[in-house]
Amino acid sequence: MAKLAAKLPELSKMAIEYAKPRIALFVKYAKVELVPPTPAEIPQIRSGIGKIISGAKSGAWRQTPVKEAWLNTLVTVEVLCWFFVGECIGKRHIVGYKV
Repeated sequence: MAKLAAKLPELSKMAIEYAKPRIALFVKYAKVELVPPTPAEIPQIRSGIGKIISGAKSGAWRQTPVKEAWLNTLVTVEVLCWFFVGECIGKRHIVGYKV
């Protein structure tokens, strides 16, 4: 135990050196990706939604490659899982509300 306590400053220094570039990279991407849309981007969002709706009506979704369809399925499953996890957290119970 004493050896571990003696190595603690060295280990913490190594951990900080390891984490600094990764945190800097996270902050760099977070400043770009985690901001809400600006009012100038609203027309782009509307046109994107319009393309999705027109593609669904015309059947363009049938031309999606298998790799892209698989990724879309995984994203959908992830969103659904987070929705259900959020519901369980909100209810504070797995099965349902306690009456």
